Amino acid sequence: MVDVAVIAAKLSELADRIDRVAAHRPADAASLARDRDALDLVSFNLMLAVQACLDIASHLIADEGWPAAATLGEAFQRLADQGVLTRPTADALRRAAGLRNVVVHGYAAAHPDLLYSAALHGPDDLRRFAGEVSAWVRQHT
Repeated sequence: MVDVAVIAAKLSELADRIDRVAAHRPADAASLARDRDALDLVSFNLMLAVQACLDIASHLIADEGWPAAATLGEAFQRLADQGVLTRPTADALRRAAGLRNVVVHGYAAAHPDLLYSAALHGPDDLRRFAGEVSAWVRQHT
């Protein structure tokens, strides 16, 4: 059975991280590349937002007794297989897991255009993930 309190806490964290990305995102990619502090704040909050999504996916998979995912990206595909996420959302979050790895391994400074694009367009995918998870949890608890 889904632990609604855990999911709610992670969704709240996700919303906060999305807000922090928007608050620190400069006007363009060139500005992000020049401002190391902004790059770090945007990168870090994107990484933690994606991590919150991964945590939610892991909790749902474990709580429901579904087969474990072999990779981070596969966790989102597992949620799509189980009807929690739509395929487009699962695909977007699978790509976001790849971005998370770029940040985790210290390559964010080498990819400011990628990070800027993620900061500009990624929050929509993250919000869609939150909405789909929330709807599924409401229907199944």
